[in-house]
Amino acid sequence: MAIEHDYFGVLSSGPDGAIFWTERVEFGDQSVTVDLTAPDQDDVSQDALDMAAALIAGIENLDASVRRAMLSEVDDRTSEVTEYILQQQEAFGEDLEDVLVDISGDAAVDIIRSLRLTSMTILADEHGGDDPFAVMEYALDADATDEVLLVNLGSDGAVLSVMSAD
Repeated sequence: MAIEHDYFGVLSSGPDGAIFWTERVEFGDQSVTVDLTAPDQDDVSQDALDMAAALIAGIENLDASVRRAMLSEVDDRTSEVTEYILQQQEAFGEDLEDVLVDISGDAAVDIIRSLRLTSMTILADEHGGDDPFAVMEYALDADATDEVLLVNLGSDGAVLSVMSAD
């Protein structure tokens, strides 16, 4: 079987009923891998696909919103964002300025501004539920795949949580 959608085209399911779609999306100076997945195509609605398409089309605004949410957690010493920033400062040491795209003098702000959005995974079967509908992955060093921040988004694109992947 297959699902057809204006943005995604025909989404064919595998023998187990799962669907998967992937594409590289360009915005600004970044190239982001976007995946849409669901373990059972019967759990994917047209509304979920419409919302997924809207998130992808608005990825630049979504990225800005996510970064603002990260900045709002910087004052909380127990937040995953603060922990990540401290880890990156320790890992890079005096070389930190070499990986920053903007240097304002506030290391936390500079690190968040310098994060690269490396991927976005849309869990199409989670539309309207309590679990994340999309997960955006950010890294200061795109080659350090284990030192990332994962941002969980609801079906409406609202930030549900930010977690460190380590």
